[in-house]
Amino acid sequence: MPATPTTPPPALRPYLTARHELMWKEADAFAAEHIKPRGVRMEAAPGRVERKVADLMAGQKWFAVTVPPAFGGLGAGHVAKTILIHRIGRVSAAAAAILQATLIPAGALLHFATYEQKGRWLPGVADGSLLLSIAVTEPTAGGHIGGIETTAKRAGNEWVITGAKSHIGNSHLAGAHLVLARTAEPGVRTSRALTAFMVESDRHGLSVSGHRPGLGLHGFSVGHLDLDQVRVPAANVIGEIGQGLSIAQSSSILYGRPNLAAVSLGIHEAVVATTTARLKDRPRYRGALSDLSVLRDRIGDMEARLRASRILAYQSVHLLDQGLPCDPDLINSKYLGHQWARKSAQDAMELHGAQALDRDYVLQRLWRDIQHTYPPAGTGEVQRIRLADAAFDENHIQWSERLASAITQAHPDPTAA
Repeated sequence: MPATPTTPPPALRPYLTARHELMWKEADAFAAEHIKPRGVRMEAAPGRVERKVADLMAGQKWFAVTVPPAFGGLGAGHVAKTILIHRIGRVSAAAAAILQATLIPAGALLHFATYEQKGRWLPGVADGSLLLSIAVTEPTAGGHIGGIETTAKRAGNEWVITGAKSHIGNSHLAGAHLVLARTAEPGVRTSRALTAFMVESDRHGLSVSGHRPGLGLHGFSVGHLDLDQVRVPAANVIGEIGQGLSIAQSSSILYGRPNLAAVSLGIHEAVVATTTARLKDRPRYRGALSDLSVLRDRIGDMEARLRASRILAYQSVHLLDQGLPCDPDLINSKYLGHQWARKSAQDAMELHGAQALDRDYVLQRLWRDIQHTYPPAGTGEVQRIRLADAAFDENHIQWSERLASAITQAHPDPTAA
């Protein structure tokens, strides 16, 4: 793959501050020095969970990029978060997945935890001693939150949680899991039936199945949690009893979707860079393949998709940082970001011919990795339904707007003054 540029494209300048541009360069340098050399090892050993990359990113405080300085974080916002995931993802989507997976539960704590709970959990995220996962999906229900079967029963000052969770990012790295469980009797509407709990990984009754590599994202842990009468104190309840659906939905929209858009963008850039370099270097008819108009036409289509994806990803999180309602924009960035990157990856496979089938060639990894940004935080069908909701209900209150105005009212921060 060609050398990574360290200057943001001019089209992104309206969304970037001087701090953002510095973070862009730092992320590129970090990826070149630390991620790229380890990427070969990660790809060659898909059965091994990558831990060193997580430690290195933790040392940069990147898992707390959106966490306020009061809790040890960088407090840099969502554009900064996108920069880190995007630039790391260009070199290794698996490393970017490790980063983004902890950012989702950290965001849930920021919006729904009490000040005391934030002080308990977030400093560990900031100093790298505590990685988190969010455990929502289940073996039978998948991502259908209303179908969650994991239960939590009150027992004095404790809750007893029983059930199973699947496809949990960072499952083997996390020191604590944000678990959604059903706390209401059958018949209660999903909007009031679920509750979120912080469950430490060393709690008796919690077990994590052995790591099984997936199609792509080699080195990234996406595992299965079993909870057999796991007891947690009432102080581990995040938000209110029955507020779990809101925590899951808001975290998915404000963090999960834009995070995945950034991963897709990183893969997309690598696909285009790899393909253009190949066509320029491959001789044909006293010139190169890049001289053929039929191939330039297809590259032009890939470049158009890439540029549109980049603008969409950064514009949506810029709106989020400004406190503006942008839920549909965040949803759209995930939906189109994946779709366009997947199409470019397939075009690149075809343009490479037999070279694309070489197991050791980078393009095969990129093609496999992009498949992993489709299911999480809602498939394409889910995204289209949510976009249709926005089209038919212009007055719908959005999470981006609701939480921006409610967070300080619900959980005042005594350090804010």
